Amino acid sequence: MTIDECYLLGSLGKTHGLKGFVVAFMDVADLDEYRGLKTVYLELPGKPGKLVEYGVDKLQPQADDKALLKLTGIDTIEAAEPLRNAKLYRPLAELPALEDDQFYFHDVIGYTVVDAVLGELGTVETFYEMPQQDLMGMRYKGKEVLVPVVDELIERADQAAKKLYVTLPEGLLDVYLSPASRERDEPDEFDGPDTDDAQAEDQK
Repeated sequence: MTIDECYLLGSLGKTHGLKGFVVAFMDVADLDEYRGLKTVYLELPGKPGKLVEYGVDKLQPQADDKALLKLTGIDTIEAAEPLRNAKLYRPLAELPALEDDQFYFHDVIGYTVVDAVLGELGTVETFYEMPQQDLMGMRYKGKEVLVPVVDELIERADQAAKKLYVTLPEGLLDVYLSPASRERDEPDEFDGPDTDDAQAEDQK
């Protein structure tokens, strides 16, 4: 199993207790749906791009995006400690099916962005999953434009045409295309008399 065949499920934090439990931070909408998780793939610290499969003995949701995770064969705090900061992955093939107007982020990479007013704009390059709000990175006229991922702005994806339909706020594109503004209200440099001339004037 390779990373390209998987989606990022979350990451591991500190150990919990003495019996091999670790704190898992899960990037999912509903943790309860993962109580019956049987296996996960870990990208271990210091081994980028390489996935190791682990069985899951128990996944116990705690609060919001956090759960306690017990992996098969990890039975002591000493065995669990090297897993700190590992990334959790699951196969893309096991993602739940979505409604026709929904999409997973990875599905629309490379799609053409079509605005309701301006028409075709650019290409979806990436998504940034931020604590406050997810953002879509779109390449437009050589610039990266960040679009908040909310229903009011991003409407639907057409998988057959590979197009993502949006309604962008007025002025959003201008923010990224306009040159950086400079302070124009500062006074010009004082152009007073030459110091030597001033001294000579005083001696008269």
